[in-house]
Amino acid sequence: MIRTDAKHGALVLFSGGQDSTTCLAWALERYETVETLGFDYGQRHRVELECRDGVRQAIMREFPAWAARLGDDHMIDLSVLGAISETAMTREIQIESAANGLPNTFVPGRNLMFMTIGAAIAYRRGLSVLVGGMCETDFSGYPDCRDDTMKALQVALNLGMDSRFLVETPLMWLDKADTWRLARELGGDALVELVRVETHTCYVGERAELHQWGFGCGECPACRLRKRGYEAFLAGEKVTQPA
Repeated sequence: MIRTDAKHGALVLFSGGQDSTTCLAWALERYETVETLGFDYGQRHRVELECRDGVRQAIMREFPAWAARLGDDHMIDLSVLGAISETAMTREIQIESAANGLPNTFVPGRNLMFMTIGAAIAYRRGLSVLVGGMCETDFSGYPDCRDDTMKALQVALNLGMDSRFLVETPLMWLDKADTWRLARELGGDALVELVRVETHTCYVGERAELHQWGFGCGECPACRLRKRGYEAFLAGEKVTQPA
């Protein structure tokens, strides 16, 4: 039984991708008030941002009980982050491993800034829960997706704002197949189909072809992981990030 908490409102970091959409459904199932927050940081896959409103509209259309809980959406211009980032997420360069061993899709400070700005908005809006799709199982080597990072950030935000924010990361220990399973648990096949068709995760922003697992180029790390996860989900297996 999933609990509903009427005392606390949640702010979901919502990009329009698979993970954040699943987190949005997770929050809508738990909290009576849920708002969403997106960031434009100069990402080359900005088509993801263009999917955000469509995902929200589809949720309200397909899930009336959730529609009553879904509140305002906020969009923040963080172009300064893209301006100072020489990464494959913010530049038209080949996706590969960097000299420090991290993938060059890693945008330094991104999740730290996202959560900090999210907390500032939540403070103003009277929301006490911050929900993000960070995942240590399929985290692609991003250090700002680690559980320790999120726990430390929760402490820092509460100290710095004299508040009692709760940072929730419902996907932290799930692989991509588990994420599809969570979507089905939350909203049945209707939510799985919504995630498949309405969301966008491809790093290069390709949205011309609808594959079995959704839209994307099929070649970038995000597409390969989403494809393998969907196939494992259908087969009832688990799948993790290859070494």
